Amino acid sequence: MSRTILIVDDEQRIVDIVKFNLRKEGYETAEAYDGEEALRLHETEKPALILLDVMLPGVDGFEVCRRIRQTDKLTPIIMATARTEEIDTVFALDLGADDYVTKPFSMKMLLAHVKANLRRTDIVLDELAASPSEEAPLYIDEDRFDVFIHGKAADLTPREFELIKFLAASPDHVFSREDLLRDVWQYDYFGDLRSVDVAIRRLREKIEEDSANPKYILTKRGVGYYYEG
Repeated sequence: MSRTILIVDDEQRIVDIVKFNLRKEGYETAEAYDGEEALRLHETEKPALILLDVMLPGVDGFEVCRRIRQTDKLTPIIMATARTEEIDTVFALDLGADDYVTKPFSMKMLLAHVKANLRRTDIVLDELAASPSEEAPLYIDEDRFDVFIHGKAADLTPREFELIKFLAASPDHVFSREDLLRDVWQYDYFGDLRSVDVAIRRLREKIEEDSANPKYILTKRGVGYYYEG
């Protein structure tokens, strides 16, 4: 069964090019040219992935992302922007975007991002990992794709859940940001290491009593991150 990709951009030319290439790869597509239409199609089409431009008429891409994440933590969102400022990238990731591409982008690069994010979602849905006991202060629940802290759900995004599940599977093993980008993000190319740092920070804010002094996800200075076993 073909997966539907929701393309959100107010430039007809870009939508047509992206649609042509995605369909050539076997995907179905739905298209929106403004934020309100994107939100409507997200509800009606239930897309497998959303390609979301930042600069949209009316409701912008940041707000679309924020609203979608209020009810949908699973569907991958790739933000597309002509902006190059780091603050915009971090802001998009903080809102719940899984990934981003900077315009102008090549179709080869965009397709790599699409496939990597869909592959990551498949892993979340299809693979189970060993979990701590339910009585433990931190419990990884594979069935709900979430972590429970003293019985309370942390409300993790799929990326955050996959990240802690991966780290917890090898307690006390230090992974570099490059390792995590390759094995959790599943990229077939060199990605942005800032994505790892932002995800770790957001994960700590949700599972740690004091994110400034974490006890689960720790940093090995100059090397990377590890799960305290």
